[in-house]
This record gives sequence, structure tokens and C-alpha cells, in this order.
Amino acid sequence: MTAIREAFPTARSAGYRMPPEWQPHARCWMAWPCRVDFWGDNLDATQRAYARVANAISEFEPVTMLSPPHDYANARSLCGDKVEVLPLELDDSWTRDIGPNFVVNEEGKLAASVFHFNSWGKKHAPWGKDAAAGHRIAEYLNIPTFTSTIYMEGGGINVDGEGSVLATLQNVLNENRNPGLGQDEAGTILCDALGAEKVIWLPGDPDDTETDGHVDGIACFLAPGKALLEICPAEGTQRYDNMQANLAALKAQTDAAGRSLEVVTIEEAYEANRRSEIFACSYINFYIANGGIVMPGFGIDRDDDARGLLTELFPDHEIVQIDIADIALGGGGIHCITQQQPAV
Repeated sequence: MTAIREAFPTARSAGYRMPPEWQPHARCWMAWPCRVDFWGDNLDATQRAYARVANAISEFEPVTMLSPPHDYANARSLCGDKVEVLPLELDDSWTRDIGPNFVVNEEGKLAASVFHFNSWGKKHAPWGKDAAAGHRIAEYLNIPTFTSTIYMEGGGINVDGEGSVLATLQNVLNENRNPGLGQDEAGTILCDALGAEKVIWLPGDPDDTETDGHVDGIACFLAPGKALLEICPAEGTQRYDNMQANLAALKAQTDAAGRSLEVVTIEEAYEANRRSEIFACSYINFYIANGGIVMPGFGIDRDDDARGLLTELFPDHEIVQIDIADIALGGGGIHCITQQQPAV
């Protein structure tokens, strides 16, 4: 079985493309943690951590927090006056994955490109409200929507704005999302959805059993022709080898413009107190705001090294580091809980 190619216009065929994350934003979208059977006794602490991230981003750009109506008052109280809270039915809180990929055209018009969503390979039922979130946001903004045929999440892609997409084979070709889908066809579908020309494929992260190797825990573009990639500092371990395989794959490929990539590496938070089996210890899972970087911290010495590197890489941005242990135990980080809306 293979995915059915769209018989209707795609973002690419209609002249839309996804801008890179470092271009100016109109706002940041987030969603309120609300799945009690997932967060358990940590739900209150996780909600407070989300509110801290939202307030940090709000110092640089507007933030809209989606909240289930039944918890609206709680979200409104914890987020404070700087964050807009918008009622919307949700299953949970990973806006990068359930929200739209915003795309723009040469006339400066905004549209939404939406993947099908099946809760990371049918891991957390129900997911129907989250699957509708991308379309609901587009309806709220009154913008056109392009619906892709592929089952994917926004955390599974990263773009340079000049035709290149980063993605992992483990994620996109996973049997729990797109059974029988081939690499070439997957690349075409992703390019159609994002207005791109080429997918740069990485192997993935076998230890990431929650998102099945989302690229936003592994690599991102810093600029056209330049990428940041996460590595493991524990030489001699299988994890070290796994992450080195991503490095080798990235260095062996060229981008849509035919350039070999300049690759900068950052060591993951290997010593972090992993409070769950799916704990996400990625520093690369940060959010680029208008003039700011909101990045993860884990309360370990390596936090300072990661902050120092991002300070060098983003000299015109203010770096804000937030302890995300109460978020990371759910399998994601700051990038996973945010989605930028480009300024047009």
C-alpha cells in the first residue's frame, strides 16, 4: 500500500513554501497540557512549565495558548496576562505535531499545510481532537488549507526556506504511520506539502520510541547551507554510534542548491536525570523567537556548554534557558510544544 498522491493543488503547486524558523514571526502557537492519563500526578507541574515557556516567548513575540474549554480558567490563571488563551478542544499539548505547518506565497499570503495525524503511530488514544487542530487553527485565522496525504508530525521536518527539508527515515517511513510508502514517494509528498525541492534523509534515533525519531530532537538548519546536529558524548556506547550515523549521513548529502552542508554539533544532555523511559534530553529542541532563543535546560553542568554554543551561533538573539524536566518526561522539549506563525 502506498500513499495516494493529491488530486488537488498542493502547497508547492500553488506557489506556497514553508519559511525557515529564523524569519520573523507574527506569533507563537502553543497548547495546554490536559491528558490526565498521560501526565498523571505531574500534570500540574507540567502545566506550570508550559506557562513558563509561554511567558518567556511572549517577551519576544505574541503567544496564543490553546486550551480545552474545561481548563480555560486554569490556563488563563497560570499563563498570566502576557499570553492569549484561546478555547479549543484538545487531546493534549504538542502543538508542533498537531498544528499546521504555515506556508506563504510570493504575494505574502499565509496558508496552512496540514499532515494527517494518528498520535505518533496510534500511541495515545483518543487523538481525534488533536488531528483536527491544524484545520481548526486555519479556520480561526481564515486562511487556505492544503491537506497532505501523509501521516506525519511537524516535529518530523525542518526546512531551510530555500528548498531543503530535514527528515528521518525512521519517522516518515515507519509502518505505524505510512505502511508501504517508499522513500522517493515520501520525499515528493513532503516537498509538495512544504513547498520544497529535496529531502535530506537522516537515519533517526532508535532510542526515541515515542516520536520514532523526530528530526527536531536531532538536527535543524541554522541557515541555508548550515545545520546543527545533536551528538552523544558517551563514546563507546551504542547511542554514540547511533548519533554518529546521523552525522555521517548529513555530511554525505547536499542540499537543494547542491551545497555540502556546514555541520555544527552539540552534545545532548546525556547526564540529565531521566524521569521517564521517553525522557527527551535534546538541547537542539529549542524555539527561535523574534530576537530570542528559548532553549532547554536540565539542571546539569552541560547546560552551560549548550547555552554558550547557542550564544555563539545566534549572536543577535537573547538566549533564555528554562528547566524543562517536567516537559521532557513526556518525550519532547520546547520546540515540540510550539509552532511559529510567519509574519506576512
